Amino acid sequence: MLEVRMKNILLLVHDDPGEEARLQAALDLTRALSGHLSCIDVVEMPVLVGAGYMMADAELALLEDAREREARNRARLEARLAREDVSWDMKDATGGFVETIREVAGLSDLIVLNTAFADRQPPDMRAVAADLVMSAGQPIVAVPADAHGLDVGGDVLIAWNGSAPAQETLRAATPLLALARSVTLAEFGEIAGPAAEDAAAYLSRHGIHADIQRRPIGGDGVAATLLAACHAMHPAYCLLGAYGHSRLREGLFGGVTRAMLKDSPVPLLIAH
Repeated sequence: MLEVRMKNILLLVHDDPGEEARLQAALDLTRALSGHLSCIDVVEMPVLVGAGYMMADAELALLEDAREREARNRARLEARLAREDVSWDMKDATGGFVETIREVAGLSDLIVLNTAFADRQPPDMRAVAADLVMSAGQPIVAVPADAHGLDVGGDVLIAWNGSAPAQETLRAATPLLALARSVTLAEFGEIAGPAAEDAAAYLSRHGIHADIQRRPIGGDGVAATLLAACHAMHPAYCLLGAYGHSRLREGLFGGVTRAMLKDSPVPLLIAH
């Protein structure tokens, strides 16, 4: 039997449009993995353009308002978690999302965030996810703001191109994949390393059977083809590496992953 190695789930707590989706996904993951949910409530430092005493006073007033709002939100969440059947703890911090989460993520196995919010509502979760997946060292589960949890025992789609990030994401996600009803390895675009058959063999040694698909890339590119597959297959979540091609062509955080964070209809599991 596969030893479940994901036990420590880190959840961003903040009064924003995606908090309910994050919370539901984190609870589903924590229960399925018999793990512990660590919540970090982040109060962002307000930044106003300008200088002088009046500007500093305004920033202090905004910070106090933010702290009071987060204190109310945290109290609601603590009362709710007290009724849930999971082990949990709550900490609070003041600072930027990326820096704060990175500081506390060292003893976490998985970080739960959101994909981008509708209408570009702040905070910019796509940028937060992009920075953290490249710098924190842990895989990230990013859920759409309208998600209603994460079906850990459902069907999983793996976007496979053989790249080092795809391999790392597959290894990191193996404990979760062992709980899935079905796993589909779908090759998209050019293969930059081991073929899907090699990835399937790796999973089989962990007792996970994976089907293999090869999907031709349409005229709109890899991201559009992968999004179409998610809409057609309705997986519980999609697993992919943090960038799609070379760093020179797409930058450290690839265009495919950026597009998926923006438009994916399903939760994403991403690592680097």
